[in-house]
Amino acid sequence: MNVSTTVKAPTAMPGARASPSSDGTALAAPSEIWVPESSQWLSTTRSRVASDGYTWMQGVHWVAGSGLYQPRRHRRTGLRGMGPMTLYIAQLLSELSPCRPGVTYLTRRTGLTKRAVEYHLAALREAGLLAWIVRGTRVQGGPALASEFALILPVEFDVALGIRTLLREETAPPYTRAATGISEAGRKVMARLAKRAARRVRKPRKTAPKAPAKPSSKTSPTANAPGTGHASGAPVSGGSRCTPMRGGADGGSGAGGVVPPLETTSVASGSSKSPTEKSPSKPRRGRRLNKVGHRFELATRLAQEVPWLRGAATPRLAWVLRDVADAGWTVEEIRAWLHHRGTPEGHVHRPSGLLAALLRQALTVLDTPAKRGQAVDAWRAAQHAARHDRITHTRTRTHAHDADLTGPTSLAAQREVADAFARPTGTLAPDNHLSAQADHADEIDDALRQKCREEAEQLIALGEPDLVVEAVQNLGRAAAETHYGKRLVASALRLAATTAHLTLNRLTHR
Repeated sequence: MNVSTTVKAPTAMPGARASPSSDGTALAAPSEIWVPESSQWLSTTRSRVASDGYTWMQGVHWVAGSGLYQPRRHRRTGLRGMGPMTLYIAQLLSELSPCRPGVTYLTRRTGLTKRAVEYHLAALREAGLLAWIVRGTRVQGGPALASEFALILPVEFDVALGIRTLLREETAPPYTRAATGISEAGRKVMARLAKRAARRVRKPRKTAPKAPAKPSSKTSPTANAPGTGHASGAPVSGGSRCTPMRGGADGGSGAGGVVPPLETTSVASGSSKSPTEKSPSKPRRGRRLNKVGHRFELATRLAQEVPWLRGAATPRLAWVLRDVADAGWTVEEIRAWLHHRGTPEGHVHRPSGLLAALLRQALTVLDTPAKRGQAVDAWRAAQHAARHDRITHTRTRTHAHDADLTGPTSLAAQREVADAFARPTGTLAPDNHLSAQADHADEIDDALRQKCREEAEQLIALGEPDLVVEAVQNLGRAAAETHYGKRLVASALRLAATTAHLTLNRLTHR
């Protein structure tokens, strides 16, 4: 199938303006630019792809300055037209290759909200300047993928400037058309657009709307003259970037003595105050929440404070809490009612469903603020009592653990403890039986020494090296090895150097 390789200008509409060119032909200006959502994809667009970002910015300035793109007025939200911020976002897009801007990136560069950035991108798509190649996705639990756009020039731009295009290959898609020529009238317009595209668009400053200043007798009559401002049909990107002190954003420069030079006034010497007094800043009040906002705020706080509600979807909780939220309930009153009904412990499979079941009779039982206040007092008293019980239980368990001390497991040590308690007061007993054995080491026969070694070996097997370690500390390692043997002394010291005996002792006492 043969594809038309030249974009021909349509016949002039009754309301369209015609601009004569040098070659005698008239260029019909389009009446409106609007691209429906179904044609905002690269595969379905009527526009052609721009060769580079510079060429694309020429088309952006032409669309913004022509005023042919007007958003649909039936919308309650969105832009009212393409402004300086739209041009700034377009300049950011022209610098990307490939054009895959993330909304987070654009919000960081522009300082706008995500919704405002989406409005500007939608305006560029509806004006035929952007087309989707890949549309981004926001899958829950997965990475957020950015959309990829193609920088395109609308057909109305080619028609208005008399640009002739050609399709190089018959099998190629229509959006790959290339410009082959331009009319004489379009050359002059293209030269002006080239200057604007070469100039960097500055980021617009956020200024608070001010009331119109009253006419002063000090201002020059030329400041408010009808011919000093820009024309209503001037492009958006044109105009002065500097704002006079007492003028509008598009006012004149103030020639005629509106503001005298700084050198001729007393402000430079510091002897007088500035003529422009700063208005005292008023404290900003927070935005008042409506009924739906109060529901979401109540759901968010309740999900943070109630353990079994964590992880539940906030919109679903807000829908469940709609009746009690509209009745003026607080988070404390809802928690008091849940305490009265009884809440589960642990994980709940469907928290929103359980919450809806527990709140079923809440408005009927606690129908007055006084009853809700009594429920909150009872809940707080129960919380205080539960906290006191936990503290008491913890203290009791700690004291019981500290008092749960068992005596020595060794028979010889038990006999010495009994002898120590049975000995009359005032007599000094040796430190332990090891010191007595040290005094009478020569009198110990082999049978008793073998019995002590067997007892020490049993204690080491149970993880208690204290008997041999104390012998090494009191008698010295040489005497301890003579009495217990080198193998047992080495095993006891190696066990005492680790924490294994602590675990074994804890398991033994259980």
